[in-house]
Amino acid sequence: MSGLPAAARLEALLCDADGNLFPSEEPAFAASTEVTNRFLAELGSPQRFTAEELRHAATGMTFRAVATRLAAEHGRDDVDLEPWVEQEQRAVTAHLATALRPHRETTEALTRFAETLTLAAVSSSALGRLAACFTATGLDGLIPPDRRFSAEESLPTPTSKPDPAVYLFACARLGIAPEAGLAVEDSVPGVRSAVAAGCPTVGNLLFVRPDERKDREAELKDAGARAVVRSWAELADLVLPARGLTGARP
Repeated sequence: MSGLPAAARLEALLCDADGNLFPSEEPAFAASTEVTNRFLAELGSPQRFTAEELRHAATGMTFRAVATRLAAEHGRDDVDLEPWVEQEQRAVTAHLATALRPHRETTEALTRFAETLTLAAVSSSALGRLAACFTATGLDGLIPPDRRFSAEESLPTPTSKPDPAVYLFACARLGIAPEAGLAVEDSVPGVRSAVAAGCPTVGNLLFVRPDERKDREAELKDAGARAVVRSWAELADLVLPARGLTGARP
């Protein structure tokens, strides 16, 4: 696979979650938009987002990061974000728990990866939201809770991609050097986060809208992705044969 380290040197597959392991971004933004617009009203702003506008403005960012930016833009750095963060998390988590379904091809590809690599989720999303998504999509057994890392909740200070902190934290917890963890991301902030942490990074277009894939591919490469694939199956076909896969990981 051009531009990537020798597959035999990889120890872990570090998976962004939203929009990458499951198609959660659009339903999440549908739920988040209602809370975001109420927050704008609280700021005294006439601005309002549609779900599509918020998706374009905030893909790869946490609600906390978006709310912090909006508060600063409206001169309201004093606003207490915590009730709003909690409200948004509850609304989005409840919606995703009912909106998502298993994606057979992804599950099959990740099962192949799990035979030879440690699988982990490295996300900006809260752990409760991730739990709902993993359960709804049937991925709990492949990436259990102790291998899910949240920039919102796992770190001493909440942050958001493109900050590399969550990738560095995940690698430390997994006991691997960043260069031994192959990161897979669908967003520009996510790629920048993984690259800044020192992880070889692949872009994934699986759940990106077809009419946006050409531009997204170029953006992911510009952000530092060494390659871009269109599915987990494609990535598995490229990576696993090079490892000489013969059976389960010892």
